[in-house]
Parts: sequence; C-alpha cells; structure tokens
Amino acid sequence: MNAGKSDEPARGASEQRVLRPSRAAPADAVRPTRAEINLAALRHNLRVLQRHAGRAKIWAVLKADGYGHGAPAVARTLERAGANGFCVALLEEGIELREAGITAPILIMGGYYGSAHAEVLARGLTPVVYNGAQLDAFGALVRTGQIQGPIDIHVKVDTGMARLGVTMDELPAFTKQLRQSLERRELRVQGLMTHLAQADALSPDATRAQVELFERATAYLGEHGIHPDVRHAANSAAVLRPDAAAIDSRFDAVRPGVAFFGVPPLLLAEKSEAGLARGLRTGGVPVSDELRPVMRVRSEIVDVREIPAGAEIGYGAHWRAPHRSRIATIAMGYADGLLRQLSNKGYVLVRGKRAPIVGVVSMDTAMVDVTAHEGVCVRDEAVILGAQDGPLGKDLILAQEIADRAGTIAWEVLTSISRRVPRFYREP
Repeated sequence: MNAGKSDEPARGASEQRVLRPSRAAPADAVRPTRAEINLAALRHNLRVLQRHAGRAKIWAVLKADGYGHGAPAVARTLERAGANGFCVALLEEGIELREAGITAPILIMGGYYGSAHAEVLARGLTPVVYNGAQLDAFGALVRTGQIQGPIDIHVKVDTGMARLGVTMDELPAFTKQLRQSLERRELRVQGLMTHLAQADALSPDATRAQVELFERATAYLGEHGIHPDVRHAANSAAVLRPDAAAIDSRFDAVRPGVAFFGVPPLLLAEKSEAGLARGLRTGGVPVSDELRPVMRVRSEIVDVREIPAGAEIGYGAHWRAPHRSRIATIAMGYADGLLRQLSNKGYVLVRGKRAPIVGVVSMDTAMVDVTAHEGVCVRDEAVILGAQDGPLGKDLILAQEIADRAGTIAWEVLTSISRRVPRFYREP
C-alpha cells in the first residue's frame, strides 16, 4: 500500500504536529499491577486466521492500542510472523507503528485526517477516502507540487453499516469526481473496501446482502474504468465462520481484529429490547474454539482485614458483610480497566479460587471477599483476567465472562485496560 512519494516529510499548509500518548513502561513499574501479553498465543492465533483466510492476505486490525495489548509490540510480532499489513483507525495510531519500526503497509481506516493529509503520506501510510472533500484534499497535494502523484488510496463503500463510506446513492457523483482525479494522475485506487455490520449474526442473510451490494459497487466502478488491485471486507467473524456468505466476503484481503487476541466473536441469535438498548445481543455461541487468550491481567493484595458482621464497605456502603468476613484490597481500580460495572458482581482469582468483588470498585483499588480463601495474605497475586493455578485450585476468567457480568462486550473489556498498566511481553 504505497501512499505516494515526497522528497522530504511534508506537514501541509497549516503545520500540524501529531503526537502519540505515552504508556507506562515495565521498567518504571512500582505497583504490582500489570498486563502480561503472551506472544506465542498471538502467533498461534495468526496461524489459525491464515488457515481460515485461505489465499486472502491478512491485514491485522490494531485499533485502540492493539485492542489494549500494546500496538507496537503486537505489530512487530505479527509482522515477523507473516502478517501482510495492518489497519488502524487513527493517523496517530499509524504514526505510532511507523515510529516503532513497522515497515509493512498500514491503512488508516477512520478517514479523518484534520489538516494533516500530507503527514499521512510523509509517514508512508495509506488513506481510506469516502467523500469528495477527502478526494480534493489529497489531490491538492499533487496539484500544488507538495507530493508526487499518483497517491494510492482505498475507497470505502457503505453497504449497510451506515457509519462511514460512500453510499450507493452518492456513488455516481463520487465516481465522477474520482475519475477526474485519476485522469489528472493525482490519485490511484489501490483498494476498495466495506465494513460488515452483522457478520456475527446467526443468519448470514445480512452479510450476503452487503456482499451483493459491494459487488454492485465494484461493477459500477469497473464500468467507469476504476479497477482496484485489492478488495476487502471480512472481519474476525467473517474470517472464522464457515458459511458461504462469510467465505464470499474474504475477497483479496481480510481484516481480523479481536480474534488475534483470543476472543472468538459470538454468533448472536437473539435481539432483545434490553440488549438493543445497550448495543448487545444475547444467546451467542463462539465461532471458533481454536483461539488462545493473549492477555493476562494481574495485581496483588495490598491489604487484608477482618470486619464484623453487618459492617459496610466502600463508597456509598453498597455491600454489607453477612457475617464476620476477611476483605482483601487489590491494587487495581476502574482507572486501570477493572470495570466499575463489576461492583458486587465480578470476580478475581486468588490462590487459584474465585473471590467475589465486594463494594463499589474504586478508581485505584477494589475489594474482594476472601473469607473462604485459607491462607490469604498481603502480596498474594490477584488475577483479574486470565488463568491462575494456586494452592486452592485452578481457574480461568475470560474477557467474554467479564463482559457478560458487566453488560458490555469483550472488545471493551480489553481496550479498557489503561495505558497506566504496564504491558509485559512473554515468550513462554
């Protein structure tokens, strides 16, 4: 995905500096709270996805700091292991990967570039465009001599997501303007893409309808002399599920995201009113049992105390001890990604056994009931996400379980692990 060439980095008419947020470094960690990233599991998941994708190229979606796993390290691992390219939402995310030494193609899917269109190209990134203003902004860089054309772009078509992309009604006018840019050798359509809205639905009908609309858009552009090198649509669910509509959506490249991190999308059969209000559906079954979780989040107990029956704990006193209890405080709170929605309903693992979260999760800490956990003391490990093998047993907490308890989705669970939690990368 060559995004055009320039002799030296350009920043556009209005100089704009694009910065990336800082993250907690393992070497600077004082608290015992950390996220452990299993790179062997990441490579395993890549191999699973490659097998399901067939001849399609694998472009790993690493939005939101690689779904919370740390995009630079994840990208370096996947690039060495054979991923063909990467997709991000933001220009800032693309810059972060380039500064981390990633040389593979990087597609900026969000379509918002502010006044930094020249920065996209100076960093060797490939823009996604879907409206006339974007065509004009990138074309102007060639017309004014800032960039040597043509600039490679990917065009996004809206086939049913209704979020970003040129609609079928807008396609004729868009195509006319695009043709003018192509004739002036300002732009070149390297890719054509769309976004599947219901690849995780039990019925494949919605995906089939989107694929058919995408084929119509492809044919229309072809009638006007526009023939992209690569087409792509399939996300994690469409790559992994076996039905014909999903297979037909794989085209020349696929864009899996959350599956890289061991979270299989669910085939969702039921739409309830309560679920729709929260953006959720229920009754799902995983599309794959081959994936391995990549992230494990752990902290430690920093305090243990006995409280009498009837004692109230935490902000708002939302939990009262039913009997004499032992309460442990762990060094992780909602500012770290331990969702506040888990108050009085979530669990952590202590000594290999589940301990219920009691009281309201605080910003920096949370409390768990360890009355039934013999031998618990300060410095004992507490696992928030992942597996633990201890003297009281062996258990596993998955992102999907946390999501179900919190009334959200596994994507949010992973991306909520904040940048103040250092990532430790492991090669088991």
